[in-house]
Amino acid sequence: MNKIILLALIFISMTFYSCKEKNSTDISNEKVVLEEKIQVLNFGTFHMGFTSDAHTANFDEKNKENQKKVHEIARKLSAFKPTVIIVEMVPEDNHQLQTEYNNYLDNPDVFFENPSEIELLAYELGRLSGTKKIFGIDHKMGYNYRIGNEIENSIDPKSYNTFYKDPLKYYPEINVNRDSLTLFDQLKLTNHDLYLDFLINVNADMLTFAGTEEGFEGADEATKYYQRNLRMFSNLNRIQLNESDRVFIIMGASHTAFFRDFISRSPKYEMVNTFEYLK
Repeated sequence: MNKIILLALIFISMTFYSCKEKNSTDISNEKVVLEEKIQVLNFGTFHMGFTSDAHTANFDEKNKENQKKVHEIARKLSAFKPTVIIVEMVPEDNHQLQTEYNNYLDNPDVFFENPSEIELLAYELGRLSGTKKIFGIDHKMGYNYRIGNEIENSIDPKSYNTFYKDPLKYYPEINVNRDSLTLFDQLKLTNHDLYLDFLINVNADMLTFAGTEEGFEGADEATKYYQRNLRMFSNLNRIQLNESDRVFIIMGASHTAFFRDFISRSPKYEMVNTFEYLK
């Protein structure tokens, strides 16, 4: 008899617990409000004008034919219909940036002495899309990406030196002669996930293989690059956006790579597929 009573009590307890959990879940679900995320087209490029970056592309930004090719890519990307454009300029220059962009909207034939991807691609995309607002989010921070060659590397000089001797060897899928590609195909390659992974590795993560006996010189330099990109992302978050905004971001592709990771985990933003607009 005692055994039967004990089993009955266990059954009642389990039933009560199950009902309680179900009711709790039901109430919780009623309170959940799913907000629409802000759509982002996160586009990476090489710097089309003068750059202080270590690696530069063989591209004549003043060549009229090249400009036409960039404008054609801008036309494709303009199908995203952004309401806001984000570029790699410091926020302190936003007033000047907006003024120059407005002048371009009024007169697309305006002459730029040293055009970059901002003037060539972002402005034209914005004009075609009817975009009114443009902001810079860059944050300048220096870091020594050559640190591994300037110290007595006691961590793993073999891996470090072998990688930097031919970095793309480790990424055979994207190891192609870029000079043989059209501008359009170069930019498609640049926005490939494998290429973006490569950029994070070559610009930051591989530095963790360099350091002195008791030091973390390489890791500390890599941290500066992570910090710069995190601060740039913080600058993006300072901009007042709402759920109806559609944001086009164009930056040097190593920043695009970091932003891809940040946005992929964000409760606020949702990345669209870049290749939907590169057809």
